Amino acid sequence: MYDQLTPADRILFQHYGHGRIDRPAFGRIHHAIEAQARNHPRLTAVEHLGVRLTYQELDQQADHLANRLAVLGVRAGDRVGLFLTRSPQMVVGILAILKAGAAYVPQDIRITPPHHLRHVVSTAGIRVILTTSQYDVPAELGEIVAIDTVAAEAEADPPRAEQDGEAAVVIFTSGTTGAPNGVQVTHANLCNVLLTEPGSLGIRPGDRVGQLLNIAFDMAAWEILGTLAHGGTLVVRGNDLATVAASLNVVIATPSILAGLDPAACPAVRTVAVAGERCPENLAVAWSRRAAFHNCCGPTEVTIVNTVQRYDGVLTIGRPVPNTTVYILDDDLRPCPIGEIGEMWAGGACVTDGYVGNEALTAERYRPDPFLGGAHRMFRTRDLARWTPDGQLEHHGRTDDQVKLRGFRVELDAVTSALEQTPGCARAAAVLHDDRLVGFVSPATVQPEVARRVVGQLLPYYYSPTLIVAVDKLPVTDRGKIDRRALMSRLDTVA
Repeated sequence: MYDQLTPADRILFQHYGHGRIDRPAFGRIHHAIEAQARNHPRLTAVEHLGVRLTYQELDQQADHLANRLAVLGVRAGDRVGLFLTRSPQMVVGILAILKAGAAYVPQDIRITPPHHLRHVVSTAGIRVILTTSQYDVPAELGEIVAIDTVAAEAEADPPRAEQDGEAAVVIFTSGTTGAPNGVQVTHANLCNVLLTEPGSLGIRPGDRVGQLLNIAFDMAAWEILGTLAHGGTLVVRGNDLATVAASLNVVIATPSILAGLDPAACPAVRTVAVAGERCPENLAVAWSRRAAFHNCCGPTEVTIVNTVQRYDGVLTIGRPVPNTTVYILDDDLRPCPIGEIGEMWAGGACVTDGYVGNEALTAERYRPDPFLGGAHRMFRTRDLARWTPDGQLEHHGRTDDQVKLRGFRVELDAVTSALEQTPGCARAAAVLHDDRLVGFVSPATVQPEVARRVVGQLLPYYYSPTLIVAVDKLPVTDRGKIDRRALMSRLDTVA
């Protein structure tokens, strides 16, 4: 297994690849929230457009709703749909589902098409769906419960048996091809990243943390559960992102969302964490002047993020979070020498419970972990990375972002990074369209020919885009990432 490594690299493979050991204070994420309700009942737990819930009110309403779920037959191990949008009722629903021992399955009802909802219900085996009375969820999907009407009812709560399931949430990934897959994330997974540093982000009772992201996105669980588990105030945004951000102490976002905010207009922000897509270094520089800036990496399958770096002047994706491992492996799953680019596999407490209803894909992407042994599994992230001499991970794009162009392998992330070195360029993207490499730069004042020269100076000639398009803003998906499909459509329109 280690034959191709020198004795020194064998030691570093183990040393760099293992996060520190740190036991989370709770084994169920809602138990941490309940502890905050006992210790700080009068603190504001949730704030949204002038509406506030204290921790005591949140806990009581969630208990009441959990009892209703129990009456409907929801038991430990079940999955309950949460089809609504950002609101205090959303938070009550999440906590109630967890208290009932079930896993919540979030979807933003405003933007999720009916066929996608049907796929989610069918795949996850959902019988009961929580929503609010303002939304018309098709009755054929399951037993529909409006959270706001249940909270207003006055009848006595029936007794609810204590029960806790292992799964906490099922996140449906926005895969590039085929139907989305539901990733089953356990309480142990969430507690490991949210209740230990650095994933806890230093959130303290009373800190204001934004809920800015689509509720179906795994990073929204970081915002919501990570805030409430530490006694913070979850500030749920409406349409005015900038106004909400101006009042926050902690911001968790994708780089695309963060790029729309002005650091100078957010004077109270002391901690920022970004993940979900490649972070431009100029974004890290701008925010790190005012706040602790954390650049993070990790797909849903390894529980939100599995590597974190506090930016210190050289942008990397950092080191493994506690109780987890990172392996840089070659195509034969052998350890790469330190400093050599390979594919990143993740192991330990971050590895989720596989894809719901898709054993074949689970077997393909989740493999037995030969380094930890026993029943441990490791996950293939498809991220390309290498270790720096001081044990940090440099991200080098993704295996599925590698394209073949004129016989050469080209990494789209490398092109994007080079484009962003152009004077005046805030964001960039690269796509392969009709066998042409096309670059996009923003804002529209960026000069394409200057961008082309910059790429030519930084990268081999075959990385040079055939076309560079300057646009006011790059489109983003509903999960806050650059929307490459929308960029492709724009090119189709031009053609």
